Amino acid sequence: MNSDLSTLPPGLLVGLAVLLLVELTLDVVALVSLVRRPVERVALGNKWVWVAIIILLNLIGPILYFAIGRKAPAPIEGAVPRTVDSPESIADHLYGRRDDQDHP
Repeated sequence: MNSDLSTLPPGLLVGLAVLLLVELTLDVVALVSLVRRPVERVALGNKWVWVAIIILLNLIGPILYFAIGRKAPAPIEGAVPRTVDSPESIADHLYGRRDDQDHP
């Protein structure tokens, strides 16, 4: 059996290279996210378990981490979620109101 990669079709090599790039990118992004996330916001409460899952399960590990491994932050008591009604109100919020506009 010949194990030379040059015998494989070029399309297959390109596909494998893209898959490898996607896998490495997902691994790095998942591990950086895991390191930055407080342990209280990690499912199972143990970061080392998620490191093993991300690294050992190849492409599936990071996907599992992003799907079920992260917990949402606890809502702040008494906080009311803000809603934005229009693009103008977004601009007003970001940059302040313009003097030449009449606002209710």
